[in-house]
Amino acid sequence: MTTPLITADNLTIRMDRQEVLTKVSLSIQRAEIVTILGPNGSGKSTLLRALLGILRPASGTVTQRPGLVIGYVPQKLAVDRTLPMTVRRFLSLPVRVTDADAEAALIRVGLPEVAGRQMADLSGGQFQRVLLARALLTRPDLLILDEPTQGLDQPGEAAFYRLIEEVRRETGVAVLMVSHDLHVVMAASDRVICLNGHVCCEGTPRVVSNAPEYRALFGLGTQGALALYQHVHDHSHDHGHDHSHHGHDHAHHNHKDHHHA
Repeated sequence: MTTPLITADNLTIRMDRQEVLTKVSLSIQRAEIVTILGPNGSGKSTLLRALLGILRPASGTVTQRPGLVIGYVPQKLAVDRTLPMTVRRFLSLPVRVTDADAEAALIRVGLPEVAGRQMADLSGGQFQRVLLARALLTRPDLLILDEPTQGLDQPGEAAFYRLIEEVRRETGVAVLMVSHDLHVVMAASDRVICLNGHVCCEGTPRVVSNAPEYRALFGLGTQGALALYQHVHDHSHDHGHDHSHHGHDHAHHNHKDHHHA
């Protein structure tokens, strides 16, 4: 196995003397798409901040591969949309980029015509794509996205995740996404980690969606949405000779969570 891009080992984080995350371990390999799924207040954003090195853990470690370049896509609410600023100017914050690079990044995210437009005039979906274009300009090894489709409707959400899959296929970038909403997220993921202060379960989307821990957290209401997208990702999981998936198609359970909703 190659060296992971980033690894958290037994990460415990306290805020205001309260334990927010308890003994969380995970690692991200090159070119994989991993989604961290959990209800509000489950510690998802805290985990991202710890992985980015912004928060210091009470115990445990975060290890980044030497020279790792991370592209970060914040929740869109974190950016002030009232500032008068063109898309082109925004792409040069905080590091100036050439017109050619800016144009290439906008083409990659499907927005070739918007460089001269005001950020405030973009739709929600366009705004998220511009945030993604800006993250891609650093040529990252790992993209970290914090609830990237918040506020988008389901078709907008689906289109954004298809774009993420295209970018991964074209560039080999790894993707770590955070969400509180199952919907399309599952389909775009190689691996899903359920978080609720600790890792409740982890595995392929199909396995996690059937895990009792997952159902205890999320109920069964999203099964229909998963079924819509499942056929795209269900690569011959049921054949024992398919070693590319062998060993991943099971959920890791933390037995103290075996309560059914």
